[in-house]
Amino acid sequence: MAIRIVQLGTARNPDEGLRIGTVRRPPRGVRKEDYSKLDYYDVWMPELAPSVKLVSWALSKPFISKRWSLFERRYRQEMRQPTPRRIITLLAALSSETNFSMGCYCQDEARCHRSALRQLLLEHGAKLA
Repeated sequence: MAIRIVQLGTARNPDEGLRIGTVRRPPRGVRKEDYSKLDYYDVWMPELAPSVKLVSWALSKPFISKRWSLFERRYRQEMRQPTPRRIITLLAALSSETNFSMGCYCQDEARCHRSALRQLLLEHGAKLA
């Protein structure tokens, strides 16, 4: 059993399980009842997405190494708040019992909050695929 970190909208793996969208906004132009059918997500959890303010800051200029480090640090600070911290702890615990996946729309995980979320889950003892 494990958590798989994915790009939303990509084809599912056969043993992937429930897909959780850790994005601030639902996909544009897609009907709510089609989110799962089109491999976006089964459950939306914006509490694990970067805040609107942080996303706005992130998109205002290109990422360079220093800027990316700052984004990652700010995102991790947001995830230390009580609600996201409890959700991450819960998901880490569930990873030993069931398969599920989490993700967002970004193509490059190296410059996406998914990479920081992956590290946070590992720090909480999650099993990752």
